[in-house]
Amino acid sequence: MAKKSMLEREKKREQMVQKYAAKREALKEAKDYEGLSKLPKDASPTRLHNRCQLTGRPHGYMRKFGICRNQFRDLAYRGEIPGIRKASW
Repeated sequence: MAKKSMLEREKKREQMVQKYAAKREALKEAKDYEGLSKLPKDASPTRLHNRCQLTGRPHGYMRKFGICRNQFRDLAYRGEIPGIRKASW
């Protein structure tokens, strides 16, 4: 499980990105790069990081499922992910 502070920081970044999305788009269309540079750093969507929805783990994230590989494996073994089963040949 990720530290609570890291999860909260990520949530704060997501809110900041949403708050400044329209303003960033307007500044980009106007090609006002000076104005863009004055926005907060965390308002940039590139600073967001994908995290597992169950554990908050940042590495081994599977975008299609929204969880990390460890949780994917556990859920797949238990048959809790529809359409996924263990391969055998």
